[in-house]
Amino acid sequence: MALYGLKLRRQEQVTIMEADFIKANSSNLPKIDVVMLSVFFASNNFCSTEFCNDKTSISSSQTSYGDDAISFVQLKRDGKLCVIKCKICPEYKVHANVYAVTLTVDEEDGVICSFECHGCVAPQGCCKHAMAFIMWIHRRSEEPSSSFTECYWRKSKLSQIRTNPKYMTVKHMFKSSPSLPSDPSVLVEFLEEAKKRKLNCKLLKYYEPNSSFHNPENV
Repeated sequence: MALYGLKLRRQEQVTIMEADFIKANSSNLPKIDVVMLSVFFASNNFCSTEFCNDKTSISSSQTSYGDDAISFVQLKRDGKLCVIKCKICPEYKVHANVYAVTLTVDEEDGVICSFECHGCVAPQGCCKHAMAFIMWIHRRSEEPSSSFTECYWRKSKLSQIRTNPKYMTVKHMFKSSPSLPSDPSVLVEFLEEAKKRKLNCKLLKYYEPNSSFHNPENV
């Protein structure tokens, strides 16, 4: 019961929208262009040696990490400021708690004002989760305009691994019960050839004289 409550609290933490925020979509996201990115990187000491390990971590991440990991994007506007929040799934430990990233953009002056990854142990604002979110918004800003509005209040691709089965079985591959061919000639031929060559094949032990599968026609 306690485990169920913990899972429920984690789910609520991810899916409940904060007060005064709205769902982010392709038509209401703030723009982050190349100039804003240049000013952002230049003004946050990303060339200093103390951030070397963090830059390495960021550059070593997969280019598609942000697109696969970011979920439940919400935003609110207060004058010229736009606050954008998201949940981002860890890159490797996908079953761990998600990170919450907050980004504030001055849309009038075209400046990234502040950024924070809550709960991350990396230096403030310099973890790959915050970087992934900033670059994700930048990529959305570079996309051509479309009449279709895409909602970003949704689960991430990486988070879906948590609910997907660990292993895929035959029943997941077919809508109905799979039918096996009734002609065992191929199997018989393989068994005979394997015995002649004395192959170390685990399949052979199921067709030993004492096995219930001894007769291939029973398969």
